[in-house]
Order: sequence, then structure tokens, then C-alpha cells
Amino acid sequence: MRLRSLLPGIPLLMATFCSVVWAGPAQVDGQRIIAADQEPGNWMSHGRTYDEQRYSPLDSVNAGNVAQLGLAWTTKLDIDSGTEATPLVVDGVMYTTGAFSIVYAINAATGELLWKYDPKVPAENLSQGCCGPVNRGVAVWQGKVYVGSFDGRLIALDAANGQPVWSVDTIIDRTKSYSITGAPRIVKGKVLIGNGGAEFGVRGYVTAYDADTGKQVWRFYTVPGDPKLPAENPAMAKAMKTWDGDGWVKWGGGGTVWDSMAYDPQLDLLYVGTGNGSPWNYQFRTNGKGDNLYVSSILALRPDTGEYVWHYQITPQDQWDFTATQHMILADIKIDGSLRKVIMQAPKNGFFYVLDRTNGQLLSAKNFVPVNWASGIDLKTGRPILTGAADYSKEPKVVQPSFLGGHNWHPMSFSPKTGYVYIPAQYTLAELKAAKAPMFLSNKSVVNFGLDVPDLPEDPKILNKIRDAWSGELIAWDPVKQKAAWKQPYISAGNGGTLATAGNLVFQGTADGRVVAYRADTGKPLWEHRANSGVMAGPVTYTVNGEQYVAFSVGWGGIIPLLTGPLTNKGKVRAESRVIAFKLGAHGELPAPKAAPVMPTTHQALTATPEQLTQARGLFNGLCAGCHGLNAISGGVVPDLRYLDDNKHAAFPAFLSGALINGGMPNFSDILQREDMELIRQYLVKRTQDLQADLKAGGHTTAH
Repeated sequence: MRLRSLLPGIPLLMATFCSVVWAGPAQVDGQRIIAADQEPGNWMSHGRTYDEQRYSPLDSVNAGNVAQLGLAWTTKLDIDSGTEATPLVVDGVMYTTGAFSIVYAINAATGELLWKYDPKVPAENLSQGCCGPVNRGVAVWQGKVYVGSFDGRLIALDAANGQPVWSVDTIIDRTKSYSITGAPRIVKGKVLIGNGGAEFGVRGYVTAYDADTGKQVWRFYTVPGDPKLPAENPAMAKAMKTWDGDGWVKWGGGGTVWDSMAYDPQLDLLYVGTGNGSPWNYQFRTNGKGDNLYVSSILALRPDTGEYVWHYQITPQDQWDFTATQHMILADIKIDGSLRKVIMQAPKNGFFYVLDRTNGQLLSAKNFVPVNWASGIDLKTGRPILTGAADYSKEPKVVQPSFLGGHNWHPMSFSPKTGYVYIPAQYTLAELKAAKAPMFLSNKSVVNFGLDVPDLPEDPKILNKIRDAWSGELIAWDPVKQKAAWKQPYISAGNGGTLATAGNLVFQGTADGRVVAYRADTGKPLWEHRANSGVMAGPVTYTVNGEQYVAFSVGWGGIIPLLTGPLTNKGKVRAESRVIAFKLGAHGELPAPKAAPVMPTTHQALTATPEQLTQARGLFNGLCAGCHGLNAISGGVVPDLRYLDDNKHAAFPAFLSGALINGGMPNFSDILQREDMELIRQYLVKRTQDLQADLKAGGHTTAH
């Protein structure tokens, strides 16, 4: 009876003499994932199937009755921070993650917590990743649950109780700021994982480990190493010819595989997307020469050996953080009357690509958001047609889309019924300016772009005008016609991943704290429910005991609110992490959302001169804005430093010197003098006074 209560919906097979024979939880293998449509009530892999379409054949919840969805259950997660995981559901048990890579096993019918595993990521690692301690989920395979921890371990857990089975260190150099935020994939008994860290100066690679033992099977580097050393394989020898000098070596080169993968069992090809060049500045990285393979590329590899098969470089000579790590979808679609095996991607650079996945040939490409860096993609060469409008090597230039992309990691979905891809698109722009000299800081908590510090004006009126240029949109994109079929606008960038279903529905969470459903064919809004926090992750749907559920991971965070708090979600949501699940006819209620912080009474004098404040602003935006927001306007995830009370002002030098390292605040005492710390504190006094004046005037630049 206990077995049944903990693991609802697991089939219990009766043996000849009526004894119970049970294989155990999470008994997933490749054949089961390949045949996923035969058991649509489960969600056994990151994109449900190896093709990563995020389409469910379930239709009990459909366009005719979705308005009757109600809250079935909610489970609070431990840490209120960015929540990006796609939950997996296998035989009635949900496996998911929260911030700091904590793994949860949950009764998928009731929300009851079955077990939890905390990998105990050291808090000092928080500052060693670009975008907070986020995690995009787990993989399951033959009774084990696999998670990549933020500090770079790959861990296998017993699916029955969450106890560790094995753990390996995936990081090749612990003096560098490598991390893991992506979900593992498992193909042919091999656990595949990549790493993040290109902003901090690392060399990218993807690694395969034996799912039973954790033994490394192969590793494929995505950019060359030191040119003084022999290339690891023919693919690296080929890549080396597209780099110049050796300036990139200390900067790492980049090309990290921090998110998307897909697999075609028939072709036996593994597809991985690679990240930006490191540093961003192409002149510093490689003397402004060469395409820099395999930065910002889609790679096809053999999953057994890691052998290179083909590549397509999305953005040659990348200098804008135009990663190709965004979600990739495999599908068979008719183009010009012929059925083609394609791979589709809407990467950061703003163009939607359709490639022949057998050989990497470009079939079509069209921008799905406004772009200024290229006028189009040459179909003969496959290369972008550069405009020069975004070339910041000689003078500052406004780049559209910005480094946050026209589409970021938030997964899209594809419906075979409508033929549309549902893209969580966004409209962003940013000014980039090359640094005067290639200064590299080796501090693990400092990013190295080769650019001047990012900037935003402090004037609320100007800021509000810029904010109006930042927004989001759900786009139903026709990949054959290469144009939008319909769109739904949002007030903010950073909206969640999408789910398409056979019920003619598309589900999505939003940055302003809602979960919504639209008709998949027309985009008509049909249902919404508050979520209490911004929703970024891709939702899933599944069945338990014949009832269909739709579940969302909720929790605002990641780079968009951390860095660009002044421009996103208009200050309406704060971090609050949970899983929420809906079903027809349910009537549950969420608790009230978190209250906004209250402005404390302070007695801090502003003594810095205007010149000193300008210097302090540069220090803050260069060292602190990645977490606390440009110009000290927080995005609702970490504390808003304009709200410091007198006691915290008094302790401020200690905060910058490591006193809060166990809470994730890095130690900057090795690069900041005491007078620098005081300048930053003075800048915060000024920003507090600015906020108080704005509130008194009835302004609305009060993102928390």
C-alpha cells in the first residue's frame, strides 16, 4: 500500500502466483523515449521526445474546455530564485530541480514531496556564473536521476530515494569559472552535459559519461586550445585555421555548450548548440580575423564516440554574444513539395534557421524580430550579410537584438497539427563599446568581455523611453513560409518556454507573473491564472489515473532581471519559487504573493563629488550590476541595494570583503581598495535619494 501511495500510476505487474513484480521508478531507456507517443501520459525526456518538439498528443484538456482549468496542487521550493527546470514525469512521479541544483521527487497527482536531494553547492560559486544559480532540470534513465550541479559536478541519484550513486567532476580547470545550468540528456547509455562560463573566460566542451558508472566516454572541445600544442582531433585542427594569433587562449575562446541538444535515432546524430566567443571583442579574441569555429554553431556528432560529422555556424566572427545554444527542434516538414528532415532554431541573433539535419545545409533563414547587425542570410554561402551598423570596434554602436537576444534559452515548441513553432521572442537592444586595451582580470567573479562597462541612463524619463523599446512576444512562426502566423505581445522580455498540445493549445508562463493558454491555430487567449512570480521554464503536461495535468515551474530570476532590472517586468514581480499544477475542475488557491520591500529611514550623507560618483557608477555597473542590476535597480531576485538601512551601510565594506560569501556575495577585496568600496557605497546613497525623489514625484522606476 505504501508503494502505491508514493508512486501513483506505476503499473504493478502480477506474476503467476499473484506476487507483485515491480521494476522500480524511472525505468526509462532509449526505446521508451523513442516510443514516447505510445505513452503520452509521461514526460520522460527534457523535450518529451528526442526531437525536442515539446508537443504532447494529450487532448483531454483542449481549446473547448481549457477555461475550466483550476489549481490542483502547488509545491513550494526551497530557494526563491530563478527557476528554469522542465519537470519530468514518469509513471506518476515528477522529477525536477530548483535553484542551487536541488532535486525534488514529487507525487505528480498531489504535489506531495517524496524525496529531496541537495548537492550542497558552495555559496561562493554563486558569483561564478553569469545568471544566478539556475538549473534547467534532470534526466532519468534505468532507475537513476541525473543532475548537473551549478559548481560543475554531474551526479547520479537513486530514483527511489534520492541517494547519490556516483558523482564526477566535469570541470577541466578549477581556476576558471565553469558552471552547469543545463539539463543532461541521455543517448545510448551515455549522459551528455556541457558547461557554462564563457563570460568569465573558459574553453567550451561537451562530455559523455557512462550512465551506469560515471566513467568519461568522450569529450569534444568546441574551440581550439593553445596553438603551441597538437590539436585533439581533425575537427580541432580544422577549427584552428579559423583563429588568428593566440590572444584567445587566456580568455578561453568560449563556445560553451550550456543548454540545447537534440538527437535523431534514425540518423544516429547528436546535435549540440555552442555559445559565444570569449571575449566578446573579436579584435582582442583573434585580432579581428577568421570565423572562429565552432563558436555560435550547431554541431552534429556521433553519440558513441563524439566524432564530428558536420557543423553550421550561425554567427561567424561572433562579437555580440549571439549564442547558438537556444532550443533546437527536429521535424520532418514539406518544403517545395518534398519532405525534408530539418533542424530548426531561433537563436539570439534574431534569425529563424531551417537546416537539413542530415548534412547541415541551410534551407532558409528569416529574421523573426527586428535586427540591425545583418540585412539577411545568404542562402548560397549560409553566411550573414553584415551591415556594419553593429560594428563597435571603432565607435559605440547600438546593437539589435542585444546580447540578451531575440530569443534566449526559454524553450520553444512545435505542433505537427498547425505546423507552427511557438517562439518566446523578445525585443531588446543595447549599446556596445570596445575597451581601449585587452585587460583580462583573473578574478573568478569578474566577467571579461573586452568591452567598456554596460550602461543605462539614470534619468527616469529617459529610462522609461528605453524601457518602452524592450518587450516580449509569443510568435507562432511558420517555418515553411518563414513568417509569423500570429503574435501575442507582452510588456516585458524574459517570458517562459512554450508547450503545444493536440488539444489545439499553446501554454506559456509570463515574466509578469501569469500562466496562460492560447488557441494554437489562431492565438486567441483562452485561459490565464496568476503565478505569484515570473515564469521562465517550459511547462509540461501528463496524466495520472486518467486525469490530464498541466504543470509549470515558477520563479523569477536569471540574467534578464539580475542585470536589466530597470527594463524588465516593470517591477511587478519578485522571486518566489514553486511548482504549480492544474487540472480540469480543480479549485485550489495560491497563497498571496510576496509584498514589496519598504523604504527604510536612513541618515546617510552624500559626500562624494559628481566626478567621484561617475567613477563609482562605473565600478558598480562593472562589478555589481550582474546581480544587483544596472544603476542599482534590482530586478526582484536579489536585494535592492537602494533599500539599505543604516546598519547595512555601516557593514558595507565587510560585505565587499567576503563577509557574505556564504550567501553568494563574492569577495572583491583583492581588486577593490577601501576608498573604492566607499565610493560604491556613496553611489548607493545617491541612488537611494534618487529613488525617494522619484517616489515622491509619483514615478514608477521602482523595480525591486
